[in-house]
Amino acid sequence: MGEVVLEARGVDKSFAGIKVLDDVSLDVRSGEVHALMGENGAGKSTLMRILIGVLRADAGQILIDSRPVRIGSPRQALDLGIAMIHQELNPVADMRVYENIFIGREPRGRLGLADLGRMRRQAVALLETMDVELPVDAYMRDLSVAQCQQVEIAKALSVDARIVIMDEPTSAITDDDAENLFTQIQRLRQAGVGIIYISHKMEEIFRIADRITVLRDGQHVVTGEAADFDEPMLIKSMVGRSIDDVFPKREVPLGEPAFEVRHWSVPNRVHDVSLTLHRGEILGIGGLVGAGRSELVESLFGFGPRSGGTVLRDGVEVHLRRPADAIGSGIALITEDRKRTGLNLKGSVLENMTLPSLSRLFSGGLIAPRRERRTVTHYMQSLRVKATSPNQYVAELSGGNQQKVVLAKWMLTEPDVVVFDEPTRGIDVGAKRDIYELIGDLVEQGKAVILISSEMGELIGLSDRIMVLAEGSCTGTLERSEFSQEAIMELASRFEG
Repeated sequence: MGEVVLEARGVDKSFAGIKVLDDVSLDVRSGEVHALMGENGAGKSTLMRILIGVLRADAGQILIDSRPVRIGSPRQALDLGIAMIHQELNPVADMRVYENIFIGREPRGRLGLADLGRMRRQAVALLETMDVELPVDAYMRDLSVAQCQQVEIAKALSVDARIVIMDEPTSAITDDDAENLFTQIQRLRQAGVGIIYISHKMEEIFRIADRITVLRDGQHVVTGEAADFDEPMLIKSMVGRSIDDVFPKREVPLGEPAFEVRHWSVPNRVHDVSLTLHRGEILGIGGLVGAGRSELVESLFGFGPRSGGTVLRDGVEVHLRRPADAIGSGIALITEDRKRTGLNLKGSVLENMTLPSLSRLFSGGLIAPRRERRTVTHYMQSLRVKATSPNQYVAELSGGNQQKVVLAKWMLTEPDVVVFDEPTRGIDVGAKRDIYELIGDLVEQGKAVILISSEMGELIGLSDRIMVLAEGSCTGTLERSEFSQEAIMELASRFEG
């Protein structure tokens, strides 16, 4: 590692009188990966938004090469060599790869017009230095998430970035794509680029980080060499307490079948899948990306077409043609993408929580506002949702707190069957623990739970049985005594090749 190239000293930031950063300091050296850790709401995103010029600090200094600088906009941050690859990638879908790399900084010809040929040649050269094969003439809408990330890295190299911030870069890509990303990170390090790496995946942190800084409740807790931490120590620094049992499995006696699916098929996605889910049971569904897990549960909830199959609730056939049918049958679906399909980002916490259950809050033909607010406040407290009030917009909340709003929304419908599709993706260990406890509460109440997760430890740690899909078909179901990563992967890979 080299000299310190970027430093934040004593940074403060408040919103509506609430302090979200309190005297926070951070430094990044050339050629290092500096992991920034903390629960959702710890202040990580706010600090990064200050570093890239989206927000201005109330107090404190930002220094580049030991010289104080003012960063008033993302363009100024780029000019200073600071680039960020956001968790939520936002490419210009109808522009080509090379145009996205140079967007806003297009080389100009003699008449002041963008020199497309020069842009294209420079894009090809950049990707060659990265040892990445990408069609520079392709439109961004046709690329995968991993390929869009590669474009963002190329964009950072095109401005000679000295600091690259990566926010949850592996949250939506496959393991193979993650390996390619780590290769790019190693190249950046060798080129002397300093990297701020934000992730909730502990195995990644201990694999690639040189140093770790932990924030908690907007304050700096500790900075140290990654080799001096272990996972329990890091978790305790993040949440302020030790978490001895990562997956708090509740042993619950199984009841009668609550939900049965027979010979269910979705055109080109799911083929003749059957399952039985008992009260008090957590049925895990495993499989590789593209195995058909989300397509299965979404079609069962009434999203999209199906080509065959029947569903029984408590032994009685039900017809789930639309989400309203599923809700009326006591089924809840916490979708994989909370921002796209789980929340109204322009709505408040209160509006989001009560949307599917407004009929329960009517009094005399009108919504009873006191009952509505009292109900929402109860769920905010029981799920420990960090928000200034029920009227705060959900777009302003951290990822973990947004996910808790989604959970509360569905708990208000009082479901008997709850389907969780990647419920802990992109959230911190403390929020994960809260969700695990909620799942445990549900099965103790006699509810039935389906859990889809790409985190093998989560699937094994919480499930009573695991059904594995490959290419849209069920390749086997494992009892708890048969659980192992090897057994799951063998079933998940059965149709590969």
